[in-house]
Amino acid sequence: MSFRSIRFSRSSPMRALILVLSFLLILSGCMQTLDRALDANEAGKAAIAGYGEIRIYLDARFNEAPRDFHDWAPVTTRKKAAALMISGGGAGGAFSVGVLSAWSAAGTRPQFDIVTGVSTGALIAPYAFLGSAYDDTLVHLYTSGVAQELVRTKGFVGLFGSSLLRAGPLRGMIERYITPAILQQVAAEHRKGRRLFILTTNLDSQRAVMWNMGAIANSGRPDALKLFQDVLTASASIPGVYPAVMIKAESGGRHFEEMHSDGGSASQVLMMPQAFLTSSDRLMPVKGQGIDFYVIVNNALMPEFAVTPDRTLPVIVRAYSIFIKSQTQSALTALYNYARLTGAGFHLASIDAQVHYSMFDPFNTNYMRAVYALGYAEFTAGTLWKEKPVFR
Repeated sequence: MSFRSIRFSRSSPMRALILVLSFLLILSGCMQTLDRALDANEAGKAAIAGYGEIRIYLDARFNEAPRDFHDWAPVTTRKKAAALMISGGGAGGAFSVGVLSAWSAAGTRPQFDIVTGVSTGALIAPYAFLGSAYDDTLVHLYTSGVAQELVRTKGFVGLFGSSLLRAGPLRGMIERYITPAILQQVAAEHRKGRRLFILTTNLDSQRAVMWNMGAIANSGRPDALKLFQDVLTASASIPGVYPAVMIKAESGGRHFEEMHSDGGSASQVLMMPQAFLTSSDRLMPVKGQGIDFYVIVNNALMPEFAVTPDRTLPVIVRAYSIFIKSQTQSALTALYNYARLTGAGFHLASIDAQVHYSMFDPFNTNYMRAVYALGYAEFTAGTLWKEKPVFR
């Protein structure tokens, strides 16, 4: 039967469907859409219009560093600056919250000159940056059970869409807790010389992007809060689980969108541009100043035995967890070697006990409370910090 021989009545469902599809095609042609970067060169030169140098690639060379380096380097009058680095790890972020809470209770928690965050660490970092006054907020977010609201699936259709889970719950939580007041406080601390950095991954260019969140907050732009929230949402959006975040950029006068997702795809810990780690140059711009690195890893670094079912999904998940461990171990080894080379202090904390976790219940409240208690107890007992990487 030829197409021409098909006849539709005025009420035919097929005829109605064709009319609707035709209308949508015409409408889509009238709507203005933003393109994507044409090639690696255009993507590499892209910037966020109106913001100046608020980000750099993690693999940037020394000659690609921001011209206004003083807006990136910490400014402190102390002999040693303190840098806090909070890793990815999903629900394991409760471990960091336990550490920070115990540190505050002990009265010895420093005001960090640099705070960095990746994935779940990105959600914690702004509050860790602003200090102990926000410990209760973090405890609520990571131990009260509200995190279970983030697991809202799209059902079967999610297998063929942009993600398995809906973006709304994660985005809504970030918008609810990252308020204009929080933005203003981050901006004020940035003006004092303190620095807050978050990592995302540009999926198109396959490059990790380090965002200067204090510079965004301090920009005075009306859309600064949205960009701040976009970066946090992107950093915490596990690829395939949550949809990527589209961020508007421009290069050579052409405007397009970049696709940003979980910073943990590139690195579980945001330390510093890789050019620093391969150099003997110190991070601090003032001669004679040093720095102490405090790294909290919201994952286990030691091997965790478990019998893996011989099925596709469990094998993929198990292999991915091994990759995450290996990637994190390599990054920590690089930071430790840099610290030894430059005389910086190195302090590492990680989940060092095997706590039951199910991928089918990723924000289980009991698990989050258990790792929170572990971080709190180990800090209180004085057994938390390791002075060198320990992976067994």
